[in-house]
Amino acid sequence: MDQPVAKMGTLPEVEKFKANPREIKNQVLKRFLKRKVSIVGGIIIIIFVITAIFGPLFAPYDPLQQDLANNFQGASAEHWLGTDNLGRDTLSRLIYGARISLEISMASVGLALIVGLVLGVTAGYYGGKIETLIMRFVDILLAFPGILLAIVIVAVLGNGLVNTMMAVAIFSVPDFARIIRASVISLKEMEYIEACKAAGASNLRIILRHIIPNSLSPVIVQTTLMMGTAILTASGLSFIGLGVQPPNPEWGAMLSKARELLRSAPLAAIAPGTAITLVVLSFSLVGDGLRDALDPKLKN
Repeated sequence: MDQPVAKMGTLPEVEKFKANPREIKNQVLKRFLKRKVSIVGGIIIIIFVITAIFGPLFAPYDPLQQDLANNFQGASAEHWLGTDNLGRDTLSRLIYGARISLEISMASVGLALIVGLVLGVTAGYYGGKIETLIMRFVDILLAFPGILLAIVIVAVLGNGLVNTMMAVAIFSVPDFARIIRASVISLKEMEYIEACKAAGASNLRIILRHIIPNSLSPVIVQTTLMMGTAILTASGLSFIGLGVQPPNPEWGAMLSKARELLRSAPLAAIAPGTAITLVVLSFSLVGDGLRDALDPKLKN
């Protein structure tokens, strides 16, 4: 007599074996809070975001307002961080510059994440000639150093805020695509993915409900790190005159103009340089903390 064959579980039965999301979040938060430097970095990022959003409401002066009679002023009660070569208040320009830096980082990294996610998931899940074609394109972009590729893109597209965002986004795509592809390749061989296929789930359903959600840990870490890299790259482009153009108060452009004032008005250069350093370092510290928190292997 034939032995009874076990029936393959239906898709809802396959999907019910999921870890408790609340428990996972608590464990991740607990591991993250153990890293004090990451907490400090997070506090600085929160201050940076609040300044970018609400700072212009309490900025003491218009960042474009010129006062040539009071240029090269040092720190005073009227101008806490002094003035630049055109008499513009350095603190006000620093506050408004935070908004521009936040716009560049969020827009460019968000665009790079979307494009990299599509390329990485498509290449990793379907493989074959599609993967070869996508990854060769990614390798071409990786052949150029990041800042050099951004310079080339801006040189082709032209200067300006939008083109700076596009340049930073394009050079960030390969990192996202490679990380996501690696995660997808390892995930698609898992038993629960095979069970979903056997239960009749479509490729789109598997990708949206299982592949992408379980690939988010390295993506979150990379996104955090790229936020700082985007700010640094945009500031570098503006510093050499290829990014956001004056008189817009972008930190890199401010630093470029202030390098001529190091003797007469050092605060004009120290303030934007310190802001760039603190924000980029903070994103790096938070990214390291998230990497440790999201990877159970590193919890000890």
